[in-house]
Amino acid sequence: MLGLTASPAAATPPNSTTTTNSCLIPNTTSLLLLSSNAQIRANSSFSFTCCSARNLHSSWRTIKAMAATEETLSVTNPPSPLSGDRQALISLSDKKDLAILGNGLRNLGYKIVSTGGTASALESAGLPVTKVEQLTCFPEMLDGRVKTLHPNVHGGILARRDQKHHMEALSKHGIGTFDVVVVNLYPFYEKVTSTREIEFEDGIENIDIGGPAMIRAAAKNHKDVLVVVDSEDYPALLEFLKGDKDDQQFRRKLAWKAFQHVASYDSAVSEWLWKQTSEDKFPQSLTVPMLLKSPLRYGENPHQKAAFYVDKSLSEVNAGGIATAIQHHGKEMSYNNYLDADAAWNCVSEFQSPTCVVVKHTNPCGVASRDDILEAYRLAVKADPVSAFGGIVAFNIEVDEALAKEIREFRSPTDGETRMFYEIVVAPKYTKKGLEILRGKSKTLRILEARKNEKGKLSLRQVGGGWLAQDSDDLTPQDIQFKAVSEKAPQKSELADAEFAWLCVKHVKSNAIVIAKNNCMLGMGSGQPNRLESLRIALKKAGEEVKGAALASDAFFPFAWKDAVEEACESGVSVIAEPGGSIRDGDAIDCCNKYGVSLLFTNVRHFRH
Repeated sequence: MLGLTASPAAATPPNSTTTTNSCLIPNTTSLLLLSSNAQIRANSSFSFTCCSARNLHSSWRTIKAMAATEETLSVTNPPSPLSGDRQALISLSDKKDLAILGNGLRNLGYKIVSTGGTASALESAGLPVTKVEQLTCFPEMLDGRVKTLHPNVHGGILARRDQKHHMEALSKHGIGTFDVVVVNLYPFYEKVTSTREIEFEDGIENIDIGGPAMIRAAAKNHKDVLVVVDSEDYPALLEFLKGDKDDQQFRRKLAWKAFQHVASYDSAVSEWLWKQTSEDKFPQSLTVPMLLKSPLRYGENPHQKAAFYVDKSLSEVNAGGIATAIQHHGKEMSYNNYLDADAAWNCVSEFQSPTCVVVKHTNPCGVASRDDILEAYRLAVKADPVSAFGGIVAFNIEVDEALAKEIREFRSPTDGETRMFYEIVVAPKYTKKGLEILRGKSKTLRILEARKNEKGKLSLRQVGGGWLAQDSDDLTPQDIQFKAVSEKAPQKSELADAEFAWLCVKHVKSNAIVIAKNNCMLGMGSGQPNRLESLRIALKKAGEEVKGAALASDAFFPFAWKDAVEEACESGVSVIAEPGGSIRDGDAIDCCNKYGVSLLFTNVRHFRH
């Protein structure tokens, strides 16, 4: 039945308010009040149809703007909150498995309300859909910025079913409830991390507003509303809806996931906006979104539980590193495997020539660079074959058939018989045959393919109750001036040895000493509370080969005479590279002059704790 009241436009003040079970219907010549369940065409150039509503306030400016549109909205009677009709609200940017979800909900008796492209996709799948504007009595506007931000939507999501006054308010205003809300967001992350650089305004337009509002509303009211943000959860949702028991834990898990989804989304927006606004790496507030890659059998020790997360910060997209490595073969990675593989990969990636690095407990125990990568591999293992056994071996070039065979068959230099065993092999790529041969070495050997870490990353480290943030240590010998401060200047080959040793010592735990010659590490001392002990360990490992070698120290020598500098000179090293900066630098210079050793100051320290 149609109830119609018409009045001339001049009779209605621009800011008047009418309270009735109707919507305002603008016309170029008059204002019409239309009851629910009706459609009216005022003239040939304009029509507007509305659902039931109350207390609508419309300014004259809004009416004029609406009068300029050419859109017809069909009438929809929202279900009464007490009618028992079940509604699902679906608004998706990523429409993966949408038809499966839509059919599943329809078969369970749910009425589907949807927006824009999602509604079109559902209709294309042959599913009946109520468009959201039929509930709001308002067309999508502002280039899609405003679609669902309306009491007819959010009231139906947020109303608590156990609160009588909530349900009375819905009934009074003719608003139906939503039992299921399925939403995912504009692809902001994908847009701003694409290889094609986007304009600032394009990034802004990809910030979702209505989506997060619906997700948060549904998650807050999860006791009554199921919220889904991941297509992987569609099967579980449909199974749950088929059951006759309510599981609040299931609802809470979906709500947690929803809030986490929005939090990660907002962190990406925040990170992107900060980079558009400031060159400072350290904002007042910092959020790091992390995604679980895999649970681990245990942590550093068997009694510690552990898991591995991937950093989903925008700065980490396509930035390389062990976290995004592809595992081609072997046992699942452990907590310590990740730490050691990261140390090996970070070290080997810094060398420009073909290089092999062997790591044990995050310290490089063998490093060698050669044009012949097979020779580099043998020399790296020879530097400390006892430590290399059970370690991680890393290469900065492709592992081909010949190298794979050498890795598989190489015997320990300690006895010439024991076949070398490794936990992990990591390289930038493998030939098909090389990968096949390595897989045959051991069922447990982990074979990783990784991309080089980009420079300029933010390095984070946890301490009790807080985090330390710093620039990554990206300096290499090419970025540093090696200044001769002794009477004897180094020869060209000695300077090359010092630079090689310096790059190695950067990756050794402090206090760190490395002895090297001919692009090969001969010995290293690490992690000792005093530098003299680290020196003695390095000298012991280098043996007689220390004669004419280069020595690098990650920090200055606090003492020289009858201490580390003099012992190094007496051992036969030809050149020492250190940062300098001690109040006793003069003693170090005098000591090197006495023994005819070249002393280089780098003015750069490489502490590693």
